[in-house]
Amino acid sequence: MFTGLSAFPLTPMKNDCVDEQSFSNLILRLAKAGVDSLTALGSTGSYMYLSRTERARVAHLAVEHAGGIPVLVGVGAMRTAHVLENIDDARAAGAAGILVAPVGYQKMNDEEVFELFRAVTNHSELPIVVYDNPGTTHFTFSVELYERIAALPGIASIKIPGVPSGNVAAKAHIDAIRKVIPEHVSIGVSGDAFGAAGLIAGCDAWYSVIGGTLPEPALEITRATQEQDFQQATKRSDQLNPLWELFAELGGSLRVTAAIAEQLGLVERDCLPRPLQGLESSQRVRVAQVLQELFVS
Repeated sequence: MFTGLSAFPLTPMKNDCVDEQSFSNLILRLAKAGVDSLTALGSTGSYMYLSRTERARVAHLAVEHAGGIPVLVGVGAMRTAHVLENIDDARAAGAAGILVAPVGYQKMNDEEVFELFRAVTNHSELPIVVYDNPGTTHFTFSVELYERIAALPGIASIKIPGVPSGNVAAKAHIDAIRKVIPEHVSIGVSGDAFGAAGLIAGCDAWYSVIGGTLPEPALEITRATQEQDFQQATKRSDQLNPLWELFAELGGSLRVTAAIAEQLGLVERDCLPRPLQGLESSQRVRVAQVLQELFVS
Protein backbone atom coordinates (compact mmCIF):
# COMPACT_ATOMS: atom_id res chain seq x y z
CA MET A 1 0.00 0.00 0.00
CA PHE A 2 2.91 2.37 0.62
CA THR A 3 4.88 1.45 -2.50
CA GLY A 4 4.36 2.09 -6.19
CA LEU A 5 2.11 4.87 -7.47
CA SER A 6 -0.26 6.67 -5.11
CA ALA A 7 -2.50 8.92 -7.19
CA PHE A 8 -3.74 12.23 -5.76
CA PRO A 9 -7.05 13.22 -7.38
CA LEU A 10 -8.63 16.65 -7.42
CA THR A 11 -11.70 17.36 -5.32
CA PRO A 12 -13.65 19.24 -8.00
CA MET A 13 -16.18 21.87 -7.03
CA LYS A 14 -19.41 22.97 -8.72
CA ASN A 15 -21.35 26.01 -7.53
CA ASP A 16 -19.10 26.10 -4.45
CA CYS A 17 -20.03 22.54 -3.46
CA VAL A 18 -18.16 19.30 -3.94
CA ASP A 19 -18.98 17.91 -7.39
CA GLU A 20 -19.65 14.39 -6.17
CA GLN A 21 -20.32 12.91 -9.60
CA SER A 22 -17.10 14.23 -11.14
CA PHE A 23 -15.09 13.18 -8.10
CA SER A 24 -16.54 9.68 -8.18
CA ASN A 25 -15.72 9.40 -11.88
CA LEU A 26 -12.14 10.44 -11.21
CA ILE A 27 -11.84 7.67 -8.64
CA LEU A 28 -13.36 5.10 -11.01
CA ARG A 29 -10.85 6.20 -13.64
CA LEU A 30 -7.94 5.65 -11.27
CA ALA A 31 -9.25 2.24 -10.24
CA LYS A 32 -9.57 1.20 -13.89
CA ALA A 33 -6.01 2.37 -14.59
CA GLY A 34 -4.71 0.17 -11.77
CA VAL A 35 -2.91 2.63 -9.51
CA ASP A 36 -1.37 1.06 -6.42
CA SER A 37 -3.24 3.35 -4.04
CA LEU A 38 -5.04 6.64 -4.20
CA THR A 39 -4.90 9.52 -1.78
CA ALA A 40 -8.02 11.60 -1.36
CA LEU A 41 -7.83 15.03 0.26
CA GLY A 42 -4.18 15.72 -0.33
CA SER A 43 -3.10 19.20 -1.35
CA THR A 44 -4.32 18.41 -4.88
CA GLY A 45 -7.63 17.55 -3.23
CA SER A 46 -7.91 21.00 -1.60
CA TYR A 47 -8.48 19.51 1.85
CA MET A 48 -7.86 22.73 3.75
CA TYR A 49 -10.69 24.47 1.87
CA LEU A 50 -13.33 21.90 2.85
CA SER A 51 -15.50 21.57 5.93
CA ARG A 52 -15.41 18.49 8.11
CA THR A 53 -18.69 17.31 6.59
CA GLU A 54 -17.38 17.77 3.05
CA ARG A 55 -14.17 15.94 3.86
CA ALA A 56 -16.02 13.01 5.41
CA ARG A 57 -18.22 12.75 2.33
CA VAL A 58 -15.23 12.84 -0.04
CA ALA A 59 -13.52 10.10 1.96
CA HIS A 60 -16.66 7.95 1.75
CA LEU A 61 -16.98 8.47 -2.01
CA ALA A 62 -13.31 7.61 -2.56
CA VAL A 63 -13.57 4.31 -0.71
CA GLU A 64 -16.93 3.50 -2.31
CA HIS A 65 -15.62 3.88 -5.87
CA ALA A 66 -12.02 2.67 -5.50
CA GLY A 67 -12.85 -0.93 -6.31
CA GLY A 68 -10.74 -2.33 -3.52
CA ILE A 69 -7.68 -0.19 -4.22
CA PRO A 70 -6.34 1.13 -0.87
CA VAL A 71 -7.52 4.66 -0.14
CA LEU A 72 -5.44 7.03 1.97
CA VAL A 73 -7.21 10.10 3.31
CA GLY A 74 -5.68 13.46 4.20
CA VAL A 75 -6.66 14.59 7.69
CA GLY A 76 -4.52 17.69 8.22
CA ALA A 77 -5.98 20.65 10.11
CA MET A 78 -4.66 23.54 12.15
CA ARG A 79 -5.88 22.20 15.51
CA THR A 80 -4.92 18.79 16.80
CA ALA A 81 -8.49 18.19 17.99
CA HIS A 82 -9.74 18.72 14.44
CA VAL A 83 -7.10 16.36 13.03
CA LEU A 84 -8.35 13.67 15.40
CA GLU A 85 -11.95 14.27 14.33
CA ASN A 86 -10.93 13.92 10.70
CA ILE A 87 -9.17 10.66 11.54
CA ASP A 88 -12.38 9.33 13.06
CA ASP A 89 -14.26 10.24 9.88
CA ALA A 90 -11.62 8.63 7.67
CA ARG A 91 -11.81 5.43 9.73
CA ALA A 92 -15.61 5.42 9.49
CA ALA A 93 -15.37 5.80 5.71
CA GLY A 94 -13.13 2.73 5.46
CA ALA A 95 -9.80 4.42 4.76
CA ALA A 96 -6.77 2.13 4.65
CA GLY A 97 -4.47 4.85 5.98
CA ILE A 98 -4.20 8.56 6.69
CA LEU A 99 -2.04 11.39 5.43
CA VAL A 100 -0.99 13.89 8.10
CA ALA A 101 0.40 17.33 7.26
CA PRO A 102 1.55 19.79 9.94
CA VAL A 103 -0.44 22.77 8.75
CA GLY A 104 -0.62 25.96 10.74
CA TYR A 105 -1.31 29.67 10.67
CA GLN A 106 1.49 30.28 13.14
CA LYS A 107 4.85 28.86 12.13
CA MET A 108 5.44 25.65 14.09
CA ASN A 109 8.67 24.36 15.57
CA ASP A 110 9.95 20.79 15.58
CA GLU A 111 8.59 19.98 19.02
CA GLU A 112 5.09 21.12 18.12
CA VAL A 113 5.11 19.00 14.97
CA PHE A 114 6.45 15.98 16.86
CA GLU A 115 3.70 16.33 19.47
CA LEU A 116 1.10 16.50 16.70
CA PHE A 117 2.26 13.17 15.32
CA ARG A 118 2.47 11.66 18.78
CA ALA A 119 -1.16 12.66 19.40
CA VAL A 120 -2.16 11.13 16.07
CA THR A 121 -0.36 7.84 16.73
CA ASN A 122 -1.91 7.63 20.18
CA HIS A 123 -5.37 8.20 18.72
CA SER A 124 -5.39 6.04 15.62
CA GLU A 125 -4.58 2.49 14.64
CA LEU A 126 -4.61 3.46 10.94
CA PRO A 127 -1.20 3.52 9.21
CA ILE A 128 0.12 7.07 8.88
CA VAL A 129 1.89 8.85 6.05
CA VAL A 130 3.99 11.81 7.20
CA TYR A 131 3.24 14.58 4.72
CA ASP A 132 6.25 16.84 4.21
CA ASN A 133 5.04 19.59 1.89
CA PRO A 134 6.78 22.86 2.76
CA GLY A 135 5.28 24.61 -0.27
CA THR A 136 1.84 24.52 1.33
CA THR A 137 2.46 24.02 5.06
CA HIS A 138 5.51 26.30 5.27
CA PHE A 139 7.15 23.78 7.59
CA THR A 140 10.33 21.95 6.58
CA PHE A 141 11.24 18.64 8.17
CA SER A 142 14.82 17.82 9.07
CA VAL A 143 16.23 14.31 8.77
CA GLU A 144 16.47 14.33 12.56
CA LEU A 145 12.73 15.01 12.86
CA TYR A 146 11.99 12.24 10.34
CA GLU A 147 13.91 9.93 12.66
CA ARG A 148 11.98 10.97 15.78
CA ILE A 149 8.57 10.72 14.14
CA ALA A 150 9.31 7.47 12.28
CA ALA A 151 10.04 5.81 15.64
CA LEU A 152 6.44 6.39 16.73
CA PRO A 153 4.06 3.43 16.40
CA GLY A 154 1.88 3.44 13.31
CA ILE A 155 4.12 5.52 11.05
CA ALA A 156 4.12 3.72 7.70
CA SER A 157 5.62 6.14 5.17
CA ILE A 158 7.25 9.53 4.77
CA LYS A 159 6.40 11.66 1.75
CA ILE A 160 9.41 13.79 0.90
CA PRO A 161 9.34 16.93 -1.28
CA GLY A 162 11.48 15.95 -4.25
CA VAL A 163 15.15 15.00 -4.40
CA PRO A 164 18.35 16.92 -5.20
CA SER A 165 19.42 17.12 -8.83
CA GLY A 166 21.78 14.43 -10.07
CA ASN A 167 21.67 10.70 -9.42
CA VAL A 168 24.51 10.71 -6.87
CA ALA A 169 23.07 13.54 -4.78
CA ALA A 170 19.56 12.10 -4.97
CA LYS A 171 20.71 8.66 -3.82
CA ALA A 172 22.77 10.17 -1.00
CA HIS A 173 19.72 12.09 0.22
CA ILE A 174 17.49 9.00 0.22
CA ASP A 175 20.22 6.90 1.84
CA ALA A 176 20.58 9.48 4.64
CA ILE A 177 16.86 9.25 5.40
CA ARG A 178 16.80 5.46 5.07
CA LYS A 179 19.66 5.18 7.54
CA VAL A 180 17.70 6.74 10.40
CA ILE A 181 14.17 5.36 9.94
CA PRO A 182 12.86 1.86 10.65
CA GLU A 183 12.93 -0.66 7.81
CA HIS A 184 9.13 -0.90 7.68
CA VAL A 185 8.70 2.84 6.99
CA SER A 186 8.66 3.53 3.26
CA ILE A 187 9.90 6.68 1.57
CA GLY A 188 7.73 8.29 -1.09
CA VAL A 189 8.81 11.05 -3.44
CA SER A 190 6.57 13.93 -4.47
CA GLY A 191 6.91 16.84 -6.83
CA ASP A 192 6.08 15.16 -10.12
CA ALA A 193 9.14 16.36 -11.99
CA PHE A 194 11.15 14.39 -9.40
CA GLY A 195 9.07 11.22 -9.59
CA ALA A 196 11.37 9.18 -11.78
CA ALA A 197 14.54 10.50 -10.13
CA GLY A 198 13.22 9.75 -6.66
CA LEU A 199 12.20 6.20 -7.53
CA ILE A 200 15.53 5.57 -9.22
CA ALA A 201 17.34 6.94 -6.14
CA GLY A 202 15.61 4.38 -3.95
CA CYS A 203 12.20 5.75 -2.98
CA ASP A 204 9.54 3.09 -2.51
CA ALA A 205 6.58 5.16 -3.68
CA TRP A 206 5.63 8.12 -5.82
CA TYR A 207 2.92 10.34 -4.33
CA SER A 208 1.81 11.86 -7.60
CA VAL A 209 -0.31 14.86 -8.51
CA ILE A 210 -0.51 14.07 -12.21
CA GLY A 211 -1.20 10.43 -11.39
CA GLY A 212 -4.59 11.54 -10.07
CA THR A 213 -5.67 12.94 -13.45
CA LEU A 214 -3.36 11.27 -16.00
CA PRO A 215 -2.53 7.95 -14.34
CA GLU A 216 -1.20 6.17 -17.41
CA PRO A 217 2.09 8.06 -17.92
CA ALA A 218 2.72 8.07 -14.15
CA LEU A 219 2.19 4.31 -14.08
CA GLU A 220 4.56 3.85 -17.03
CA ILE A 221 7.31 5.64 -15.11
CA THR A 222 6.58 3.76 -11.90
CA ARG A 223 6.46 0.33 -13.52
CA ALA A 224 9.69 0.99 -15.45
CA THR A 225 11.54 1.76 -12.22
CA GLN A 226 10.07 -1.30 -10.52
CA GLU A 227 11.44 -3.37 -13.41
CA GLN A 228 14.83 -1.65 -12.99
CA ASP A 229 14.49 -0.07 -16.44
CA PHE A 230 15.79 3.27 -15.25
CA GLN A 231 16.63 4.46 -18.74
CA GLN A 232 13.02 4.06 -19.86
CA ALA A 233 11.70 5.73 -16.70
CA THR A 234 13.98 8.72 -17.22
CA LYS A 235 13.09 8.92 -20.90
CA ARG A 236 9.34 8.88 -20.15
CA SER A 237 9.70 11.54 -17.47
CA ASP A 238 11.81 13.70 -19.81
CA GLN A 239 9.08 13.42 -22.42
CA LEU A 240 6.75 15.04 -19.90
CA ASN A 241 9.09 17.99 -19.33
CA PRO A 242 6.67 20.43 -21.03
CA LEU A 243 4.15 19.49 -18.37
CA TRP A 244 6.64 19.85 -15.52
CA GLU A 245 7.59 23.24 -16.94
CA LEU A 246 3.96 24.35 -16.85
CA PHE A 247 3.81 23.37 -13.18
CA ALA A 248 6.84 25.54 -12.49
CA GLU A 249 5.74 28.52 -14.59
CA LEU A 250 2.05 28.73 -13.78
CA GLY A 251 2.01 28.76 -10.00
CA GLY A 252 2.29 25.09 -9.12
CA SER A 253 0.63 21.84 -10.02
CA LEU A 254 -2.89 22.40 -8.67
CA ARG A 255 -4.11 25.00 -11.15
CA VAL A 256 -2.46 23.25 -14.09
CA THR A 257 -3.90 19.88 -13.09
CA ALA A 258 -7.35 21.45 -12.72
CA ALA A 259 -7.01 22.95 -16.20
CA ILE A 260 -6.00 19.56 -17.60
CA ALA A 261 -9.01 17.89 -16.00
CA GLU A 262 -11.27 20.64 -17.34
CA GLN A 263 -9.74 20.39 -20.82
CA LEU A 264 -10.35 16.63 -20.85
CA GLY A 265 -13.94 17.06 -19.75
CA LEU A 266 -13.37 15.21 -16.47
CA VAL A 267 -14.62 18.09 -14.32
CA GLU A 268 -16.63 21.28 -14.78
CA ARG A 269 -14.97 24.57 -15.65
CA ASP A 270 -13.73 26.56 -12.62
CA CYS A 271 -13.53 23.47 -10.43
CA LEU A 272 -11.33 24.96 -7.69
CA PRO A 273 -12.73 26.13 -4.34
CA ARG A 274 -12.97 29.88 -4.00
CA PRO A 275 -11.05 32.06 -3.49
CA LEU A 276 -8.77 29.97 -5.74
CA GLN A 277 -9.21 30.65 -9.41
CA GLY A 278 -8.17 28.66 -12.43
CA LEU A 279 -5.73 29.62 -15.13
CA GLU A 280 -6.29 32.57 -17.45
CA SER A 281 -7.48 31.95 -21.00
CA SER A 282 -4.02 32.32 -22.56
CA GLN A 283 -2.58 29.90 -20.01
CA ARG A 284 -5.34 27.40 -20.74
CA VAL A 285 -4.39 27.55 -24.40
CA ARG A 286 -0.84 26.58 -23.47
CA VAL A 287 -2.10 23.66 -21.39
CA ALA A 288 -4.24 22.47 -24.31
CA GLN A 289 -1.26 22.72 -26.66
CA VAL A 290 0.95 20.69 -24.32
CA LEU A 291 -1.71 18.00 -23.97
CA GLN A 292 -2.05 17.85 -27.75
CA GLU A 293 1.69 17.53 -28.23
CA LEU A 294 2.21 14.94 -25.50
CA PHE A 295 -0.77 12.68 -25.89
CA VAL A 296 -2.26 13.17 -29.34
CA SER A 297 0.58 13.94 -31.76
